[in-house]
Amino acid sequence: MSSAANTAPLWQPDADRIAAAAVTRFQSWAAERYGAPADGGYAALHRWSVDELDTFWQAVADWFDVRFSTPHETVLADRSMPGAQWFPGATLNYAEHALRTAEDPSRADDPALLYVDETHEPTPVSWSQLRRQVGSLAAELRALGVRPGDRVSGYLPNIPQATVALLATAAVGGVWTSCAPDFGARSVLDRFQQVEPVVLFAVDGYRYGGKEHDRTDTVAELRRELPTLRATVHVPLLGTAAPEGALDWSALTSADTEPVFEQVPFAHPLWVLYSSGTTGLPKAIVQSQGGILLEHFKQLGLHCDLGPEDRFFWFTSTGWMMWNFLVSGLLTGTTVVLYDGSPGYPGTGAQWRVAELTGATLFGTSAAYVMACAKADVHPARDHDLSAVKCVATTGSPLPPDGFRWLHDEVASDLWIASVSGGTDVCSCFAGAVPTLPVHIGELQAACLGTDLQAWDPQGKPLTGEVGELVVTNPMPSMPVHFWNDPDGSRYHDSYFDTYPGAWRHGDWITITGHGSVVIHGRSDSTLNRQGVRMGSADIYEVVERLPEIRESLVIGLEEPDGGYWMPLFVHLAEGATLDEALRTRVKQAIRTALSPRHVPDEIIEVPAVPHTLTGKRIEVPVKRLLQGTPLAKAVNPGSVDNLELLHFYEALARTRR
Repeated sequence: MSSAANTAPLWQPDADRIAAAAVTRFQSWAAERYGAPADGGYAALHRWSVDELDTFWQAVADWFDVRFSTPHETVLADRSMPGAQWFPGATLNYAEHALRTAEDPSRADDPALLYVDETHEPTPVSWSQLRRQVGSLAAELRALGVRPGDRVSGYLPNIPQATVALLATAAVGGVWTSCAPDFGARSVLDRFQQVEPVVLFAVDGYRYGGKEHDRTDTVAELRRELPTLRATVHVPLLGTAAPEGALDWSALTSADTEPVFEQVPFAHPLWVLYSSGTTGLPKAIVQSQGGILLEHFKQLGLHCDLGPEDRFFWFTSTGWMMWNFLVSGLLTGTTVVLYDGSPGYPGTGAQWRVAELTGATLFGTSAAYVMACAKADVHPARDHDLSAVKCVATTGSPLPPDGFRWLHDEVASDLWIASVSGGTDVCSCFAGAVPTLPVHIGELQAACLGTDLQAWDPQGKPLTGEVGELVVTNPMPSMPVHFWNDPDGSRYHDSYFDTYPGAWRHGDWITITGHGSVVIHGRSDSTLNRQGVRMGSADIYEVVERLPEIRESLVIGLEEPDGGYWMPLFVHLAEGATLDEALRTRVKQAIRTALSPRHVPDEIIEVPAVPHTLTGKRIEVPVKRLLQGTPLAKAVNPGSVDNLELLHFYEALARTRR
């Protein structure tokens, strides 16, 4: 739970750091040009950014020198949600901005990308090389008949070729979409078949955990099952020859061609991202070239404080929005670190070694990885030179208080810890990193600029200091322009605007504290509601997983037909641990003391492992449905789960309980 407002912060930026931050310079500049408040720090700037939404986003476009090839008539023609219309009349190109640094002769040979695989040998790709490859590939895509609005798909790991393919697609006005190669054929087809791609970029396989994984059969199946494909491009990561009828990557990227950037309307689709799709077909979420460009300039340039001197490393795969976010680091002239491999190979501390080898200044990872390092007795600062790291950022799930303490103790005492929260739905953050604010244990620093983030009660009344639904009451440029194959917009509307008409309800429980920070309590659709007291599952995990015997846990609250409420806690034990009476007692005692006696589980049940989505989130709602007796085929989309076998346990448990 949140630290009280009167407790001292874990970290505070010093005066020099505050003065040097881009957001400080932006505020002074916007005060002169646009009437932003010169005093009152971040809180005053944030208030202005939501009160004067149009002016704020115009200021962002000017500050980052966004190149509109035709000007906009107004910033926001229609403020309604859904349906806000940003910068009507304007045309631009996302890839042009991502490659702008290559135009500077003094930077042309600097690394735009640093690629690292499990050998941990960084390979640089310079700005001029990246621009040339994108130019060559964009020309080849046009020659293949790819036109603005056509979809181009990638079945690729986090390698430079994926970045080149995304940028070349954006350069021609195509719509990019990707899946990681650890996704099986069914999960990929559940996604790609919806959007009907005309080109597929695919690897022959990938390396993970010291092993090679062949993917040639899967790629053959994708080619068979995607009838709209006009071309498949073979990326020989494992060194195999191109299969029959496929084009070879090197042949398409070897020309020395200046890129031609298609100037597209602000709302023109840039890419399609997918929801986890645990209970049905994944939602195909479409975001725009202009909306992402502005939102990512704001996030990366102001919130993450990235610039030309920085090296930006986030552990991610191409199947997660954080990969798209990472590639956008190029917008700020930053060197982007691409890591392809297992997060824990050859040992749990592997990501810290990558941060050291690449001189990462911002290292982003998952909260789960931080907690795994803490449990595995990893000592990053003792074993690695992390002097370049200014910020460690985490997302994927809330970073527990122990995670904050561990980073502070084991990485650096003068460490900016940015726990951030947003979603695939906006490919951005609602709350998180602010370089000029203190960090309180267990809290996200503040709501992001231009984002009117509130916690609402069921009647739509804003709350402070109490748990409520995460709601955003003004449009953000990166909100979806639409979902694919949702002609009347009903699926889009029902996903976010059904509960509170005109306001975005995200599906998370949050508290906004008295000092403006944010605490995330987990998903509101898997909330534990006992005797009217609501609690997020994340609060339970944080307490239970402090115990060294418990590797991971899953808690479910089940409304019973007879009006009762059954709350089991499933635990995946650490090696050598046993679930005896003593451990059960300690788990219950920990929850009773730290949280509430009402949320002590009715049963503690050992499981072989906890099921996750393909992007690593615990699967709560489908497990709840299984326990309610929903058949497996209806409770979960099998292609969205990392290990379907694990769900048979809950299916069997539901049968024995009935």
